[in-house]
Amino acid sequence: MATIAISALPVATSQASADVLPIVQATTSTTKQLSIANLFTSPAFVTPTLGTVASGNISACTSTSMVMVTPVIGAATGTSLTATGTVVSTGTAGVGYATGAGGTVTQATSRTTGVTLNKTTGAITLFSAAGSATAATFTVTNSTVAATDVIILNQKSGTDLYDLMVTAVAAGSFNITFRTTGGTTTETPVFSFAVIKGVIA
Repeated sequence: MATIAISALPVATSQASADVLPIVQATTSTTKQLSIANLFTSPAFVTPTLGTVASGNISACTSTSMVMVTPVIGAATGTSLTATGTVVSTGTAGVGYATGAGGTVTQATSRTTGVTLNKTTGAITLFSAAGSATAATFTVTNSTVAATDVIILNQKSGTDLYDLMVTAVAAGSFNITFRTTGGTTTETPVFSFAVIKGVIA
């Protein structure tokens, strides 16, 4: 087979999928042909170095062990996230629950009447009554709560100031014990809570 200089090769202006490429084996003079369609339709790359990929779609990838180094994720959605290191936020919005995670409920007949609110965060409006320095307790039934969880509680509104305590955390419920630090205003104060998922091992 004659040797042809690269500079003497014709310049192709287009390439159809049925066109072929000549392949010359190093040890023989046999010329093989490789279809353009076979070359570029579903090629399999083995340990390629891709460099910087400008665009593309990797949604069909089946590997579940992809490692991304300092990715810019943008607005991501999903059902869970597992991290082995510290999860931090540098944004001014902070870390918290999204819209739809919370709810509200109002006590029906007294300040010791239990309420049900199956949300991981929310606000409880107490029954209208005078404040008292004597402690009172009511139960919050909440299906999102596990016995290992931590309940964060604070007073959202009300003229009297209240001491608040979370007691008896169990699967499906927790108790709120409260009393005023001084004040007998008849009102409907609001207590806010948030469930922090916890484990003991």
